[in-house]
Formats: sequence, C-alpha cells, structure tokens
Amino acid sequence: MLEVKHLTKTFDGFRALDDLSLTVPRGAVYGLVGPNGAGKSTLIRCLMGIYRIDAGEITLDEQPIYECVGNKQRMVYIPDEIFFEGGDSIRDLKQLYAAVYPGFDRERFDRLAAVFTLDQRQPVRRFSKGMQKQAAFWLAISCRPEVLILDEPVDGLDPVMRRQIMGMILDDVAEHGTTVLVSSHNLRELEDICDHVGIMHGGKMLLERSLSALQDNMVKVQLVTELPLPEALQVVHQSMVGRVQTLIVRGNADTVQPLLAQCHPLLCDILPLSLEEVFIYELGGVNYDVKDILM
Repeated sequence: MLEVKHLTKTFDGFRALDDLSLTVPRGAVYGLVGPNGAGKSTLIRCLMGIYRIDAGEITLDEQPIYECVGNKQRMVYIPDEIFFEGGDSIRDLKQLYAAVYPGFDRERFDRLAAVFTLDQRQPVRRFSKGMQKQAAFWLAISCRPEVLILDEPVDGLDPVMRRQIMGMILDDVAEHGTTVLVSSHNLRELEDICDHVGIMHGGKMLLERSLSALQDNMVKVQLVTELPLPEALQVVHQSMVGRVQTLIVRGNADTVQPLLAQCHPLLCDILPLSLEEVFIYELGGVNYDVKDILM
C-alpha cells in the first residue's frame, strides 16, 4: 500500500502541499485529479522521492521511500514531459533500466517490440513527443513494477496506442496486482480505468473515495413540479429550461427519491453523474465552479 500522511511541501514560502493525506491500496488503479496548480505533479515527485518533504511521511508497505533504493526499485514513474539525456537509444536505455530495476524482464521487452515499432538504434531525443512517450512506456512496462506512477500518461499518444498501452497496464493490475496511480485531466478515460479517485485543490486533498462511492454520493435530477423543493434536499446546483428543473443533489437515488416524492412531481428522472460532472460540482463547493463570462 502506498500511503501519504499529513504531507507538507513548500517552495520559497509557497505551500504547494498542505497537510495532505492519501492512500492507494495495493492493486488499485487510483486517479488523481484536480485543477491546474492543485499540486498533483508536486505530490508525484514527493511520492517518487525526487523532492524532500518538509513534514509528514510517505511510505510503501509502511517503509519510507525517500532515499530508500529498495522501494524505488519497486516503482516506475513516467512524467508528463519525457526527457532522455544525450544520444541514448532505446537499446542503451534497455541496458540502463535492466541495471537499475531487478525485475526488468528482457523477454517481455523483446516481445513488446512488435507493439512499439520504434527504431531501437536511433537516439530517443530525435523521436516525436508521441514516440518518446511510447519508448517510456515500453521501458516502464518491461520493468514489471509493483507501483506504476503516471503523470498525464496518454498525452501525445494516438487513440489506438492509448488503448493498447492501457490494456497492457490493466492486464498487469489483474494478473500481477500492480498498483497504478494516474494523474490526468482526461476524466473520461480515468472513469474507464480507475477504481479509486482523489480530488485535489489548493495543495489539499478535497476528497478521496472509491469511484463507485464517489458517484453514488451525488445524482442529477430532471424534475417538473408545481411545489417547492423539500428543505432536506441538498441541492448543489440548480438550473431550469422551461418547466424542467435540472438539479445536482447530494445523496444516492434511494435517499433522494423519497424526498422528491414529497413535491408530487409531474416528471422525475434520477441520473448518475460522470466523473467529470462530479469533479466540476465538488470543486464548485470550493469556489472553482464554471462561471458565466459577460462579453
């Protein structure tokens, strides 16, 4: 289990992470989301032991990560911006990764050459952004990591390659119990692969739940009624087109339905929210909702 407790990290007096806690269960696919500047990339660099933290603790299976070679050999990180130094080719990097990661699987690397049809002799820095991202995944997956940490992983990849790579990662989760933490703004794709979600804002963890619990805590209601809404109904957002009210309400269908029945609706549809909608309306509670701009 990857665990963060009361983490604080500052840069020149600016508190990028503020008493943040997070738990990623073993074998989970954890989606880390938040607006720009929320501290997601800073958190990931702390998780990987790149940054020294100011307060709190970060552990993998209750053992620290910072300056712990054994734990770092169990983890692989693919950043948003891929950087390969000098004239290293994929063949050169294969030797480097094999030396650093004890679990590097050379046979798997060779098999994946049929998926990542890249020139293994050419310097990786000459590749396009998408090809560099493919090279990073090729090497990372070949390491058979226990923990895989991804920051905007599919940026620059075409749809077919995205699907193929995520399919391989999910196979590793199912077959080997690989733990995956993914930071991404592509909430639609996260919704397809994640079973846990953490929403960050302003360097803090706004909420952290399983995806099913998160989506079960808020519903969309389309309603037509002549009576006022019950006071017990926790309305997060409300809009109206003609006679139809659209409500975002806290609670699940089983708890919301009896309350709505009190206003004898002529129409009442209760719909689940997507992860993107949950993200928007949860952040609306901390003054980050979508604002109308007058032109």
